[in-house]
Amino acid sequence: MASKFAIISGASSGIGAELAKLAAADGYDLLVVADTPFAGASAGLASFGVAVDTLEVDLSTVQGVDQLLDRADGRQVDLLCANAGHGLGHAFLDQQLSDWRHVIDTNITGTIYLLQKVLGPMLARDAGKVLVTGSIAGFIPGSFNAVYNGTKAFIDNFTEALRNELKDHKGVTLTTLMPGVTDTEFFDQVAAAGIVPQSILAEQHRKMAEPGSAQ
Repeated sequence: MASKFAIISGASSGIGAELAKLAAADGYDLLVVADTPFAGASAGLASFGVAVDTLEVDLSTVQGVDQLLDRADGRQVDLLCANAGHGLGHAFLDQQLSDWRHVIDTNITGTIYLLQKVLGPMLARDAGKVLVTGSIAGFIPGSFNAVYNGTKAFIDNFTEALRNELKDHKGVTLTTLMPGVTDTEFFDQVAAAGIVPQSILAEQHRKMAEPGSAQ
């Protein structure tokens, strides 16, 4: 068993799967978690010579997060990559309550509950690393992605505040990963979000995200 242990959520594909590979290459035993089947996504992680455990669970619920923590079986968490997240397209008024609530509960409630549970022991020993997946989408009013962008605005803001709260704990790091939504000039210039009126940013986002709009 490796001396280091990492939990990676949202690890069945995309960013989470890549984070799991990086952690395995760095010698961490892994608990990789997602609410969708892993299929072949976790294949090859054990080739790095680390132990790999997979768990399919819904992290939008407190019970799901507790199930994840139970699966860790009391092992010290040295690295947490809180990457689980969901998004919805289309107009907000066309979305079902169960769908947009699942986005909010996964991206916000489940994420910050997991952070609270894992960061406590890290602070007690003043050692540990946490990476939370935010997004530059949090700086932009997301027309036709209003709920997703709103949740990322919360995560971006929340982690910045929490980082300040933890600044005296030198052995604990909290990093916010800020991937771009798409490779366009508009997102390359997202720093302008603090200058350009929000109504203009919303209209720009609408041009990209509205169903049937020219891309």
